[in-house]
Amino acid sequence: MQEWMRVSLFLCLFGFIREIRPSENYMSVFILGPWRNITSDQLNREIFPVGTYSYLAQSFIVFLITDYLRYKPLIIVIGISGIIVSSLLIWTTSLLALQIMEFCYGTFMATEVAYYTYIYAKVDKKYYPKVTSHTRAAMFAGKMVASISSQILVSFKLMDYMELNYITFATQIIATIWAFMLPSVKSSLYFHRETKSKPHIAKIENGKINSNVEDNLVNISSQNNLSPFELLWYQFKSAYSNRKVLLWSLWYAFGLGGYLQFICYIQVLWNDIDENPPELWNGAVDAALTGLGTCFALLAGIAHFGKLTPRKSFMSLAILSFLQGGSILFSCLTSNLYCAYAGYIIFGALYSYTITVTSAEVARHLEEDSYGLIFGINTVGGLLMQTFLTLIVVEDIGFKLSVIGQYSVYGYYFIGLGFLYFVYVILDYFWLKKENRISINNTQVCIKVRKKL
Repeated sequence: MQEWMRVSLFLCLFGFIREIRPSENYMSVFILGPWRNITSDQLNREIFPVGTYSYLAQSFIVFLITDYLRYKPLIIVIGISGIIVSSLLIWTTSLLALQIMEFCYGTFMATEVAYYTYIYAKVDKKYYPKVTSHTRAAMFAGKMVASISSQILVSFKLMDYMELNYITFATQIIATIWAFMLPSVKSSLYFHRETKSKPHIAKIENGKINSNVEDNLVNISSQNNLSPFELLWYQFKSAYSNRKVLLWSLWYAFGLGGYLQFICYIQVLWNDIDENPPELWNGAVDAALTGLGTCFALLAGIAHFGKLTPRKSFMSLAILSFLQGGSILFSCLTSNLYCAYAGYIIFGALYSYTITVTSAEVARHLEEDSYGLIFGINTVGGLLMQTFLTLIVVEDIGFKLSVIGQYSVYGYYFIGLGFLYFVYVILDYFWLKKENRISINNTQVCIKVRKKL
């Protein structure tokens, strides 16, 4: 087996095992159940927001130290924090313990960046597309197993909501042990760089080095001489000075913030729509979403916006944002739990397609070594938006809206996002038309001047 395949297999197994958390499909129902004396309002306003703030705060720290610590220690932290989260759910009952659990869950989610970036430091760049698809597929497969198993265990009364936590506890222990077996990383992108050598073959044209190759050599040499923080700043400026990267990154951040807020409180919404349904299908719904989301992500690789003109791409992005906002409104304004399930699945599938395309478009316009930096910044931007939404619609210092009111805001949030990109397309069309008209007029003036001369 080739080295890159072996490393990819090790990491994929970790991602697969980590995602087998069947208890998460019924988290809200479990916390609101007889095992704890917690109300829906406390869950909505005093417990879940802690996870949001913790995720954001720790993302800044993790973002800075992942490269310095060379990934593997942070992957081990993922497993350890998962064990702590499960332990607190099983062996504690107080409100404070649940808030500590949410803080640790923030650690669990924030350190996920190490999982996604570890592979780029261990394999050659030519294998990036393959290993990226492998690691994503492994996580989707783990989520699918967790969702299906939780639904079967609950529906056939083989386990209750409390007992599902024991499975999650066991998988997190296995994932942690497996993390110690991952190969260590000797070099990283910024703090432990390998010096990039100049290409040994340069393209010669008419006795001179091709200008593109020469520019590339200068660029490599200049980056080798930069300190880690200077290189970070250089790549930041280089990426966001590109208007296309900026526009796609803005949707990535805003879309991610809305998506995280949507899925964070979705079980609270379902409970609000129907407190005592004949049977909960949370596991089956999450399994359907994972499967459909995977299909839409694969579809995005076949029929993505990159094949369209920039204007048509952004118009498609606007339309998809409208549809996502509409599916959220459909999900929250219905009184039928199954319609709410359907809205959730539709939104998740559309988001999976859109975020896959957005990620591809951002990456398409980036320098190779700045992938982790730019996606890390975009992710932090998404967490900032999630935190802002939490403060505005959930907390006492904001509007303190009802659950239905909160989800109505999220729906209009995506519709507003689509409207902004729609306006951009319209303005870009008229601006380009004006520039073309000016260009034609200038050309005509030049022709007349030449004729006179």
